[in-house]
Amino acid sequence: MFELEQVLHRVQKPARYVGGEWNVVRKDWDKTAVRVAFAFPDVYEVGMSHLGLQILYHVVNSREDALLERTFAPWVDMEGEMRRRGLSLFTLESHRPVKDFDILAFTLQYEMTFTNILNMLDLAGIPLRSEQRGPGHPLVIAGGPCAFNPEPLADFIDLFVIGEGEEVFHELLDLYLELGGHRLDRRRFLHRAAAIAGVYVPSLYRVEYHADGTISAIEPVASGVPARVVKRVVRNFDRAPFPVKPLVPSLGVVHDRGMLEVQRGCTRGCRFCQAGVIYRPVREKSPATLLQQADEIIRHTGYDEISLVSLSTADYSRIQEMVRSLLDRLEGMGVSVSLPSLRVDAFSVALAREVQRVRRASLTFAPEAGTQRLRDVINKGVTEENLMEAVSAAFAAGWTAIKLYFMIGLPTEREEDLHGIAGLARQVLARGKEMGVPGNRLRVTVSASSFVPKSHTPFQWEPQVEMEELRRRQRTLRGLLKGKGLVFHWHEVEASFLEAVLARGDRRLGRVLEEAWRLGCRFDGWSECFDFEKWQEAFHRAGINPARYAYRRYAYDDLLPWDHIDAGVSRKYLVLEHKRAMEGKATPDCRTGVCPGCGLCPTLEIEPELLEQVEKNASG
Repeated sequence: MFELEQVLHRVQKPARYVGGEWNVVRKDWDKTAVRVAFAFPDVYEVGMSHLGLQILYHVVNSREDALLERTFAPWVDMEGEMRRRGLSLFTLESHRPVKDFDILAFTLQYEMTFTNILNMLDLAGIPLRSEQRGPGHPLVIAGGPCAFNPEPLADFIDLFVIGEGEEVFHELLDLYLELGGHRLDRRRFLHRAAAIAGVYVPSLYRVEYHADGTISAIEPVASGVPARVVKRVVRNFDRAPFPVKPLVPSLGVVHDRGMLEVQRGCTRGCRFCQAGVIYRPVREKSPATLLQQADEIIRHTGYDEISLVSLSTADYSRIQEMVRSLLDRLEGMGVSVSLPSLRVDAFSVALAREVQRVRRASLTFAPEAGTQRLRDVINKGVTEENLMEAVSAAFAAGWTAIKLYFMIGLPTEREEDLHGIAGLARQVLARGKEMGVPGNRLRVTVSASSFVPKSHTPFQWEPQVEMEELRRRQRTLRGLLKGKGLVFHWHEVEASFLEAVLARGDRRLGRVLEEAWRLGCRFDGWSECFDFEKWQEAFHRAGINPARYAYRRYAYDDLLPWDHIDAGVSRKYLVLEHKRAMEGKATPDCRTGVCPGCGLCPTLEIEPELLEQVEKNASG
């Protein structure tokens, strides 16, 4: 700790590294049987905004025989100081070196953090590659959305958790202790762990390739190892563990508010959306549970805002009733409620007025595409009329600024779709003027990301649009979105290209990741740090053409790098959805009672947990 104190005055935001937050958990190291370091491969402000961190912190630290402490990727200034002084990566709770822990658990939220994972391993003094680690090193595990294509990181991670971690984490800790704890045999543990549902051990699988570089086989190399790893899903979600005494960050973070998870999963079926597949089925919490959790969160944190978190919060069965009940209880304390994931067809004047009773936050709507034809292709399920009704409700309720989120480069996109984006933005601006919003306050911000094909989606077979063409489309939109009250934001095409390469990658990308890290790649998701030339050099050194990953159109019968990872949704259904997309046909939301036949419920032997059934079970 003395050495750390000598460093802190030399870096930006020293509070990132000191710990000591409100509700922090500190346990007796010597009296705890298994010790876990939870690693978020980005800066403190990003990691502390992540609900999954808070949930697993609560889950593990609720055990008497285990502790979980946190570590984050040190910013470049801190890394420099640590390397100059020989300081090892440490946790915030005890400032112990990460290498002293039994398990190092990474969360994989974004492909552009992969080089940070390698950098954190190196700073911790842990060999990068799993095959180089021995009895004296922590087990390195990982989970999260990017684990649904784990192959680019297969050389570096001992095991992956596929799906939700609340239950499987306990099973891994129990197995660790059963096999001897600190004295366990790593190989025996990994072989036994591979038999746990939802656990993927890459060293126990062999990947073979055709002469043209495509994959010919992905097979287990040991008995008792499943050919396909099926994701884990938490059942009885209303009673799932949830942190009502969450850690309160010691400095401003990206989402500095209390988080209340109202439901998990989404029924909409947008064809580009990986989260909509990997978090199926929808499971809702009861209003009684949510109100109790909200009361406790406010009492234990002092937050003045509660955010209702899910993939599509406005789809919660009783969203208006829930918002009204929360505000009736909390507004006297000056606590506001925010809905960060509104859909343009699920908004109403009543809901708009409810959420701004205490404090008005910004509103973001996501039409995704500029024309109805393309919205049908992606199965967005909303219309221009829906959008205009939503923004009218917002302007009527007093909002003056609206954000619109779109994607460019979606499959089948045409020039008229780009013009449609600008047309929608100008219609929203005109509606604001019609409704009397003062011109000096009226603003419509358009944000356009580039489509990245992701595993386990109907668009997993689609190529990404090439970089130069994406640049041209961005230039087109910049020209169309000029004028007072309009703001246009876009993403770097080079970063989107690299994201596509890593999202569709196989094990051979491990060489690229290591080369990129050795060349100095860090914080690739941050524009001030991202260096595409270094990545190009890394691909050159590894002898790999990245375009083969980003721009390849897969055939339905191709073996994909992630085909041994089972998200529960059948390949047959994804093929059907892709064909329907190319025909511009919509697929119904399964909340309507019409089952689209994705195959998840019979595969996982589970059904959606909607409020009517949740409350029936609770009363029974």
